[in-house]
Amino acid sequence: MRIGRLTISDSAFSGRTPDLSGIEIEKQLVELLGEDIKFVTRIVRHDRNRIADAIRSLVDDDRCTLVLTAGGTGPLRRDVTPEATRLVIEKELPGFGEILRMKYYETTKTAVLLRVTAGIRSHALIVNLPGTPDGLRSSLEILGPAIYECVVHIR
Repeated sequence: MRIGRLTISDSAFSGRTPDLSGIEIEKQLVELLGEDIKFVTRIVRHDRNRIADAIRSLVDDDRCTLVLTAGGTGPLRRDVTPEATRLVIEKELPGFGEILRMKYYETTKTAVLLRVTAGIRSHALIVNLPGTPDGLRSSLEILGPAIYECVVHIR
């Protein structure tokens, strides 16, 4: 299975910080999916067009079945990952964001600020996730079964 991991981070893009989010995605997905996985990696700045182009490329050119984005899902002006994702998906799957906010809200009331989205483009599931390793880990624990089922059905 080919999985695209797209990190949205100005500091990782410029090389000032390591891509810890991407490393965490790989670790969690190997545990979750347990099959032979080929990761295709991209790191981009907080820029709507660059994010959308990277998602398109991972699905259309690299033929990834699953694309996970990390970062850009908060309320700040520069956080545009959900908007970029909506530019490229053909079918939105709002349940991913709804369940994540609901589960997070049980422990932190700022969960309402989380703006993740998910959807399908062609043969691929695209899911936005928070950009911190802890946020990624807990998000994949919550969404893992749904991600797995969706990928099985659309590939």
